[in-house]
Amino acid sequence: MKMRYLLVLAGAWLTGMQPAQAAVDMAKGDALAKASGCFACHTVDKKLVGPAYKDVAKKYKGDKTAKDKLFKKVKTGGAGVWGAVPMPPNSPKVKDADIKTLVEWVLAH
Repeated sequence: MKMRYLLVLAGAWLTGMQPAQAAVDMAKGDALAKASGCFACHTVDKKLVGPAYKDVAKKYKGDKTAKDKLFKKVKTGGAGVWGAVPMPPNSPKVKDADIKTLVEWVLAH
């Protein structure tokens, strides 16, 4: 009985050590980026017209407001953070839920 209790406590402790966020579906994010035209200006690992996704993830690592900032930037566009070339707003055809997935995917790089 004591061993069972210890195992339950150990399991609870280990579960508490897991990240609070669910894992990002990288395949879905990649497919959305391709379908939404993101790769026309961005790549995962090097600057193209816009910054590499790895650089974006690095810049916003630890920033609890990053998802909201990037959601807004992807949806409405932006300029000045990565240089003079503005990022145009995303097509109205891209759903908000898909933009959220894209932002999580970018930040996971």
